[in-house]
Amino acid sequence: MSIDPPASTASTTVEAVGAVAAPEPGHGKRRGPGRNLPAAIGVGLGLGAIMLVAVFVLAQTFPVVAAAAMVLAVLELIRALGEGGLRVPAMPLLVGVIGMVVSTAVFGAEGLLIAMAVSICVLILWRVSESMGLTALRDVAGGVFALAWVPFLGCFLLLLFEREQGPLLVLIAILGPVGNDIGGYISGVLFGKHPMAPSISPKKSWEGFGGSLLLGTAAVTAVGTLALDLPWWAGVLIGVVLVIVSTCGDLAESLLKRDLGLKDMGTLLPGHGGVLDRIDSILLAAPTTYIMLEVLLP
Repeated sequence: MSIDPPASTASTTVEAVGAVAAPEPGHGKRRGPGRNLPAAIGVGLGLGAIMLVAVFVLAQTFPVVAAAAMVLAVLELIRALGEGGLRVPAMPLLVGVIGMVVSTAVFGAEGLLIAMAVSICVLILWRVSESMGLTALRDVAGGVFALAWVPFLGCFLLLLFEREQGPLLVLIAILGPVGNDIGGYISGVLFGKHPMAPSISPKKSWEGFGGSLLLGTAAVTAVGTLALDLPWWAGVLIGVVLVIVSTCGDLAESLLKRDLGLKDMGTLLPGHGGVLDRIDSILLAAPTTYIMLEVLLP
């Protein structure tokens, strides 16, 4: 015959077992990759093929592909902000995306700035016409954030595309973030032990960041020196800066998702999450590439 322990003892035992079974984050056995790797590779290759065709083969379709990606990303961001209690109107933002893409393709940087200003005005009038009050101000702020983050930054890809050897410049702006993701993922899974920002993105490690620097800088330098005849130091500098900016973009989106209580911005791309999860780094890399080329090689 067995005698059950007192309730307090049993509770203490369960808590002790639970403490042993659930170690604190960052300790114990390193976690696995945590994603559907075959799906992620397949989707990544498909997206890469679409981008290469749009940039190098059917150049006239590149603004359309860019606009489609930004529209989907804005819709995901509107839904995500809704999880945080913001009611951002979709219609003026979607019209703003199309307007910025068209204005940038036709009039360049000046057209982008004017289209951004007009989009903000339309957003304010649209939201205020629905209702006034403090919530309207918060909603407008969320809408301005969405316009500035996705279409405004994204349109710098179009500005790069219109420059001499534009397709290769766009390729550099994309290779930096892609190399950052692939190098960081492989190095992090194999060697990651020291978290970079555990409270924001527990899976990012300093070892992964080293892999990001290596692959991202190598990819940008190779294209810059071999295809664009850039000085080697310019390729290295641009590559390093793009990797740092891409990492900051990843962490910024992770912080936003954590604040909103979301795992991913969407589910459209298996193994990657949403469109915004895929292009968040590119959105910062595009204007960075544009500005660095203007400063280093005017």
